Amino acid sequence: MADGTDSGFSEGQSSGPGGSSGPISPDLDPLNITTSTVDLEESLDMGAEGDQKSTGDDITALTQSSLAGLRLDDALASDVHDLFVTVDDPEKHITNMESYITYRVTTKTTRSDYDSHEYVVRRRYQDFLWLRERLEATNPTHLIPPLPEKHSFRRLDRFSPEFLKTRQAALQKFLSRIVDHPTLSFNENLTIFLTAKELASHRKQAQGIMGKMGSSMRSMAAGYMLKNRSPEYATMQEYVNTFGAKMGTIDRINQRLLKEMTDYQQDLREFGPVFTLWSNSETELAPAMLGMASGVEKCEKALDQQISDQEHVFAPPVKEYILYAEAMKAVLKRRDSIQMEYELTVEDLSRKRNDREQLKMSDQSYSLGAFLGKDPEEVRQQKRTKLDSQIEELLKQVEVSNDSVECANADLKADLERWHRNKRRDVKEVFSELCDRNIQYYQECLSAWEETLQEINQKSELETASTLATPTSSCPDTPNLATPTSSITPPLPATPTKGGTEGGAAEGQGGTQ
Repeated sequence: MADGTDSGFSEGQSSGPGGSSGPISPDLDPLNITTSTVDLEESLDMGAEGDQKSTGDDITALTQSSLAGLRLDDALASDVHDLFVTVDDPEKHITNMESYITYRVTTKTTRSDYDSHEYVVRRRYQDFLWLRERLEATNPTHLIPPLPEKHSFRRLDRFSPEFLKTRQAALQKFLSRIVDHPTLSFNENLTIFLTAKELASHRKQAQGIMGKMGSSMRSMAAGYMLKNRSPEYATMQEYVNTFGAKMGTIDRINQRLLKEMTDYQQDLREFGPVFTLWSNSETELAPAMLGMASGVEKCEKALDQQISDQEHVFAPPVKEYILYAEAMKAVLKRRDSIQMEYELTVEDLSRKRNDREQLKMSDQSYSLGAFLGKDPEEVRQQKRTKLDSQIEELLKQVEVSNDSVECANADLKADLERWHRNKRRDVKEVFSELCDRNIQYYQECLSAWEETLQEINQKSELETASTLATPTSSCPDTPNLATPTSSITPPLPATPTKGGTEGGAAEGQGGTQ
């Protein structure tokens, strides 16, 4: 994802099939070069090694003018938006054999090759998979956008609303990338996908498993059999391998973080009720305990949203670019396979030419034809005629193979540049959103604990003020010390008498007074 690596692929470079790469000079720019007539037969009079090189160079010059037109069409088509596709409205279907989901695919277009301006069809995941396979089979040198994995979210049921929402967004992005492509958007299989009511009959015409295995084996063999692979494409391969490995590491770390956050969320769900139950038995600590329970609950809700965003917003683009790296590797292998066919054809042409040169100096007196009674010179002429015919046919094959290699190189470079632009935009967007969501999550947690602390402090201050306003005496019979002492009448002392009766009477009188 380094800028230096990206810019290396974005700059135009020139390399013949299997040749060395280098910057394109103004004189060799395909947009400026003019078509010239090449006499391929003249190269046969040169040496074997020089002939092979000149043949490739001459054919390259012959095809560059056509590539200029292709690139110009590609540039013009990329600015035209006359096809719009929307994926929405997932619907569950239940049959005796299976249950599956279909999505509504709405197409609006102004193209003349469509019979109507609007189409509405329903498609299931298998239909999207069929479309990608057909695009890959008919456009082997183009980078086909990847589809989301059939079961990519282990934590979700494939019929759950969260899964369906994520899958719908991924399918929408898949079709959007295709309809925005200057070549893939005109593919007849895409037209069938967008307009046909039923795809059952078309899906039966898909490539069989033996054909897929054959293509895969040829692509794998090409990587080992190439003799003159361009350093430019070797650098591409190395970059794609490194990029895929880094995105895979990010995905594994994200999965580990999701597991840790899920475990932490479960702890918070068990932690909050503890404070609520504690507050029932500790009346004096109840306000603090309830405040803590509220703070934990708010943090748990914020964490739940963070987990959902990281799983359904951050993870899908990361997985998509992991699959994109695999798709890029497949395109490079198919490109190598085309170059391998070109190299084998050139080698065959070189052998036939050497055979013709040796025929001039060979003695045909001991040939099989001479033993059968034919004139040695007639045998020589027959062999030369046959070799000339084979060489002429091989020249045509070399030209066609060279055209295929050049077109494959042009398609791959154009798609790689487009992929780099999308990648830089998508990666910047997804990581910026991740940063914003983390900031929002921690701000919500900080705000929750600040509110909890404020509530606890306010309740503590109210309790303190209430305690100071309440009387602290615990003896209700104790006289008020603030009452004046003059209002209290002390009892009179008893007067001593001679007899108990008189003393009692005096005491009674004193009490009466």
